[in-house]
Amino acid sequence: METRTFRTDLNCNSCVGKAKPFLDAERTISSWSVDIANAKKPLTVKGHHVDAEAVRRAVGKSGFHVFEDI
Repeated sequence: METRTFRTDLNCNSCVGKAKPFLDAERTISSWSVDIANAKKPLTVKGHHVDAEAVRRAVGKSGFHVFEDI
Protein backbone atom coordinates (compact mmCIF):
# COMPACT_ATOMS: atom_id res chain seq x y z
CA MET A 1 0.00 0.00 0.00
CA GLU A 2 1.35 3.43 -0.89
CA THR A 3 0.27 6.94 0.02
CA ARG A 4 0.55 9.91 -2.34
CA THR A 5 -0.48 13.50 -1.76
CA PHE A 6 -1.43 15.97 -4.48
CA ARG A 7 -2.17 19.72 -4.48
CA THR A 8 -5.68 20.41 -5.78
CA ASP A 9 -8.28 23.14 -6.21
CA LEU A 10 -10.96 21.25 -4.24
CA ASN A 11 -11.89 24.23 -2.04
CA CYS A 12 -15.02 23.15 -0.16
CA ASN A 13 -17.12 20.15 0.81
CA SER A 14 -19.30 20.64 -2.26
CA CYS A 15 -16.19 20.41 -4.48
CA VAL A 16 -15.09 17.25 -2.69
CA GLY A 17 -18.60 15.83 -3.15
CA LYS A 18 -18.38 16.40 -6.91
CA ALA A 19 -15.05 14.56 -7.09
CA LYS A 20 -16.14 11.71 -4.80
CA PRO A 21 -17.84 9.41 -7.35
CA PHE A 22 -14.87 9.65 -9.71
CA LEU A 23 -12.25 9.03 -7.02
CA ASP A 24 -14.32 6.20 -5.54
CA ALA A 25 -14.52 4.58 -8.99
CA GLU A 26 -10.73 4.57 -9.53
CA ARG A 27 -9.72 0.97 -8.86
CA THR A 28 -6.15 1.72 -7.71
CA ILE A 29 -7.45 3.92 -4.85
CA SER A 30 -8.32 2.20 -1.55
CA SER A 31 -9.05 5.41 0.34
CA TRP A 32 -8.68 9.15 -0.07
CA SER A 33 -9.26 12.43 1.75
CA VAL A 34 -8.95 16.16 1.10
CA ASP A 35 -7.86 18.72 3.71
CA ILE A 36 -9.88 21.76 2.60
CA ALA A 37 -8.62 23.77 5.61
CA ASN A 38 -5.05 23.58 4.26
CA ALA A 39 -4.10 26.29 1.73
CA LYS A 40 -2.71 23.66 -0.68
CA LYS A 41 -5.99 21.65 -0.55
CA PRO A 42 -4.04 18.36 -0.36
CA LEU A 43 -5.66 15.22 -1.67
CA THR A 44 -4.16 12.21 0.10
CA VAL A 45 -4.64 8.94 -1.76
CA LYS A 46 -3.88 5.44 -0.50
CA GLY A 47 -3.84 2.34 -2.64
CA HIS A 48 -1.82 -0.23 -4.53
CA HIS A 49 0.22 1.22 -7.39
CA VAL A 50 -1.53 4.61 -7.27
CA ASP A 51 -1.29 6.13 -10.74
CA ALA A 52 -0.90 9.93 -10.57
CA GLU A 53 -2.38 10.34 -14.04
CA ALA A 54 -5.44 8.27 -13.08
CA VAL A 55 -5.91 10.52 -10.03
CA ARG A 56 -5.63 13.61 -12.27
CA ARG A 57 -8.20 12.19 -14.69
CA ALA A 58 -10.62 11.27 -11.90
CA VAL A 59 -10.47 14.74 -10.35
CA GLY A 60 -10.58 16.33 -13.81
CA LYS A 61 -13.84 14.57 -14.64
CA SER A 62 -15.43 16.50 -11.78
CA GLY A 63 -14.22 19.83 -13.19
CA PHE A 64 -11.32 20.31 -10.78
CA HIS A 65 -7.54 19.97 -11.06
CA VAL A 66 -4.60 18.14 -9.53
CA PHE A 67 -1.56 20.36 -9.87
CA GLU A 68 1.40 18.40 -8.46
CA ASP A 69 2.60 15.84 -5.96
CA ILE A 70 3.42 17.38 -2.59
